[in-house]
Amino acid sequence: MAPKKQSATPRDAGVTLIEMMVVLVIIAVIAAMVVPNVIGRPDEARVTVAETDLRSIASALELYRLDNRTYPTTSQGLQALVSPPSTPPVPENWSPDGYLEVTPEDPWGNAYVYRSPGQTGDYDLVSLGADGRPGGDSVNADIPLNAQRAASN
Repeated sequence: MAPKKQSATPRDAGVTLIEMMVVLVIIAVIAAMVVPNVIGRPDEARVTVAETDLRSIASALELYRLDNRTYPTTSQGLQALVSPPSTPPVPENWSPDGYLEVTPEDPWGNAYVYRSPGQTGDYDLVSLGADGRPGGDSVNADIPLNAQRAASN
């Protein structure tokens, strides 16, 4: 039997400091290009959540109307979807399970604005955006329910 030869390990088998630095620089450059694109996403996500919430609330309002032949009044508000309103007009067929589990808040912790009758239809449903005040632009802009989109979803 021939004796086994041990394989010789070349001296440069490890990673040099220069190679590590090159890899770290490449990662830093990629991160510098990606991070600015990701930073603005939480605000965009909140806007998307608000739009989805508005459509869900609109569906609950439609169920309320189907049961009671009218939408809750402005004074009854969206709370009428959670518990039966005691102010007139008192709903005749309010669902024992309610229409929503809790009174909805927008992703910034503000109440949704509900008006019935509305300025643009049977009711208006709006999130006032990040600043919680009417108007604004960018993430502070009002997010109204788009009635056509709500009806198609």
